[in-house]
Amino acid sequence: MEQDPECTAERELLEAASTIAAFSITAPPDEEQSQPKAEISCELSKENPGRDDLRDSKASLSPNSSMTTKELQEYWRNEKSQCRQVKLLFEIPSTRIVEHHLSKYVMYKIIILQTGSFDSNKSVIERRYSDFEKLHRNLLEDFSEEMEDVTFPKKALTGNFTDEIISERKLAFKDYLRLLYSMKFIRRSKKFIDFLTKPELQEAYGCLRGGQYNKALEILLEVIRLQERLTRGNPVAIVPTLCAIVVCHKDLGNAASAFEYGEKALSYLCMRNSHKYYIPLLEAMITLAYELGKDFLSLQEKLEEWKAKKDPVRVFSLKELAVREYVK
Repeated sequence: MEQDPECTAERELLEAASTIAAFSITAPPDEEQSQPKAEISCELSKENPGRDDLRDSKASLSPNSSMTTKELQEYWRNEKSQCRQVKLLFEIPSTRIVEHHLSKYVMYKIIILQTGSFDSNKSVIERRYSDFEKLHRNLLEDFSEEMEDVTFPKKALTGNFTDEIISERKLAFKDYLRLLYSMKFIRRSKKFIDFLTKPELQEAYGCLRGGQYNKALEILLEVIRLQERLTRGNPVAIVPTLCAIVVCHKDLGNAASAFEYGEKALSYLCMRNSHKYYIPLLEAMITLAYELGKDFLSLQEKLEEWKAKKDPVRVFSLKELAVREYVK
């Protein structure tokens, strides 16, 4: 498996942090206006970002940034840690046959493990043949060259439920997922990540909209662990899930836990204050900080600073934004 170019950039990241920190402190306002805007991206390689379909991965740092030196250093520490690729292993240990009124199909149990050490936080999901088939079609649309030599188990006209066919497919799908994950552009693609997380997220958000916060939280906490492993190079992608967790904890009266996950989400958005979740999250964090007796004035200052730069617009609350995710 090839090594991601980002993993060789530790020195560049640290140097960039020092340079930006010094600039943010020493550069006078009139000089800032004459300088070109510096665009900083976690994607240090020359890859085509469009192929990853990760629009939020483009991060820009304005010379007018109000971040402190400590905040900048913390940001770059997070960026550097995100560049270390997590290697995952896919296993399909078992299956089950599901029968409804007019349909019958096999569900494949997929276990996703982190390699290199004992993984106590393994992820477990279930997918059927048609889910794999849809994934294959979707990937062929965007990655025809990479998928050229990838074989997909064909559907048999008869005998789909025999032990022999099911065992063959278990092995075939395991090898299929491992091969897809070995290809950098594919493992980072939204379509591959959606295959592994979207059904569970749809269920979780459905529970959230229905006021079943405990059930929604249970699912979201399972999904977020897998999302974090799949999106190490683009942590902004998991902000909606983190914010949904904040909403669940808040409505369940767990202010401390809500604040903890909110801090994590906010740290990913510190350089992306145009993100749709930034202001709703900031407002929720101010309320939580006040309730917990924490420093809310610094958060309030960030909010006022944003409002001073933007025209007044209707901003959804964090909960209003969350319940709009994955609406069919």
